[in-house]
Amino acid sequence: MTTTYKIRIKGHLDQRWADWFGDLTLTQQPDGTTVLAGPVVDQAALYGVLTKIHNLGMPLLEVYRLSDEAQAS
Repeated sequence: MTTTYKIRIKGHLDQRWADWFGDLTLTQQPDGTTVLAGPVVDQAALYGVLTKIHNLGMPLLEVYRLSDEAQAS
């Protein structure tokens, strides 16, 4: 089962990295953060995304799993 996540990182991640993160959308926020959001197929894929963020040297601020209700809308 695919789960939808929102991951917030410190700093603005340029859109040129969008393909590297697959189905996740990158949205730069006015507060100087970037939100990656979208479906993640399993825990291994989530760890893969987090590893990519780590490898870019971007500080991780928040990982949020959306509720089933939010995923349905």
